[in-house]
Amino acid sequence: MSPSPPNIYIIGAQSTGKTTLVTALSEHFRQSSSLYALAKEPYQIKETARNVLKQQYFTASDITNSKIRALELQRLIIEAQAAAETELGETWYISDRSALDAVVYAQQYVGATEAGDLQQEAAWDGIVRRMKAGVVILCEPNAKWLIDDGVRLMPRDQSEWLKLHSHFSDLLAGNGIEYTVLPSSIAQLTERVNLVVDQWNRKRVGSK
Repeated sequence: MSPSPPNIYIIGAQSTGKTTLVTALSEHFRQSSSLYALAKEPYQIKETARNVLKQQYFTASDITNSKIRALELQRLIIEAQAAAETELGETWYISDRSALDAVVYAQQYVGATEAGDLQQEAAWDGIVRRMKAGVVILCEPNAKWLIDDGVRLMPRDQSEWLKLHSHFSDLLAGNGIEYTVLPSSIAQLTERVNLVVDQWNRKRVGSK
């Protein structure tokens, strides 16, 4: 049996076009499954953080107003993301965000020590292993896309937004996870999809 295609992680700060890109990628693979000789389309792991917020009665303001609740929220997000990935087994997927997001937001709004503690969670090694085996795309912030939808946490200003992006880069590098930055200058959705698919193809061919 041929190995599963590499999973894809679309990550980055809020309002960087991640969900739009994940939806477009899923549609691309649905229409092109025969081209890549895929047995099935990818499963979508949709924004786990939003589900945790709703199910556990957190709000976006908890992240900035209470360090205790913020840290608990990020721990729950890590657990939920790891569970979602593990349950899929060999089913390949595209993930809208990742468990790394929780550490990044803890670093930004709680503290570096607490962010480090989250990386000692039992699920962390498996998370890193799966991301190393997959394709990781870090979306660069684009000020035109910063929209408050009433659910997500909004940065106070652009410098805070860019700092989140920097935390992602540092965390990926610190865990030895290869990644590709999707520049904000590439705004056309078709071009963004093409960049991700190109990286995915390289990984897929290289892993055979």
